[in-house]
Amino acid sequence: MKQEMMNITAQRQLAPRIYELTLQGELVQEMTTAGQFLHIRVPQADLLLRRPISLNQVDLTNNTCRIIYRTEGAGTKAFAELKAGDQLDVLGPLGHGFDLSKITAGDLVYIVGGGIGIPPLYELSRQLLALGAQPVHFLGFASQEVMYYQEEFLALGECRFATDDGSFGVQGNVGNLLLAAMHHPDYETKQPAAVFACGNNGLLKTVDQLFQNHPNAQISMEARMACGVGACYACVCHVADDDTGQKSLKVCDEGPVFPVGKVVI
Repeated sequence: MKQEMMNITAQRQLAPRIYELTLQGELVQEMTTAGQFLHIRVPQADLLLRRPISLNQVDLTNNTCRIIYRTEGAGTKAFAELKAGDQLDVLGPLGHGFDLSKITAGDLVYIVGGGIGIPPLYELSRQLLALGAQPVHFLGFASQEVMYYQEEFLALGECRFATDDGSFGVQGNVGNLLLAAMHHPDYETKQPAAVFACGNNGLLKTVDQLFQNHPNAQISMEARMACGVGACYACVCHVADDDTGQKSLKVCDEGPVFPVGKVVI
């Protein structure tokens, strides 16, 4: 973990309230694990808490990285006003990302994402391809209007899309896509060697239920954070199979990625 004033080299709007921001700096050399996040200070004196935003893409050669975020409150709206030439105070990379140590060449890998949980899965898919794996993407959005990165993911491998309103792909949530794949006649001979997911709690619960007995299924949790480094206990989640209900894990430094069945969603 390091801190740096990183330079903004580009920013563009991808969809309503969705922005892609490109940063450049030496800190990029630390960003080698997909699923980690950056803790970014809002350039506004009255907003003290940093904002955690996952890494979308890393270019070690050019010392650049990209993040994709959705404007929600004052902090992210302030980010949206920035332009090339501005700087951001960045702390990171933070958290435990996806564990790819068991992936081997030729492995079929399910990548499951929804909404603003999709961005870190792009870097994950790129790293899986570099290992010789075969990613299959299951991606869900609210509607076609708010979709982004379709072409980018299609360039990496097979994609199956769902929208809540049916305006693109299959109508419904990502769970429908997964169930269709699992009920396909070929599933017995083409089961995934790994399943990686990031999205809202509903999506993560679906993955947790469908792949509870899978040997390598991992989910990336979303949580409100304060310090981002494990000191304040603002982002804890409970440990599964704990009868006392007292055991907890911190999403920021012990996650955000956990094995399926490890935590209560």
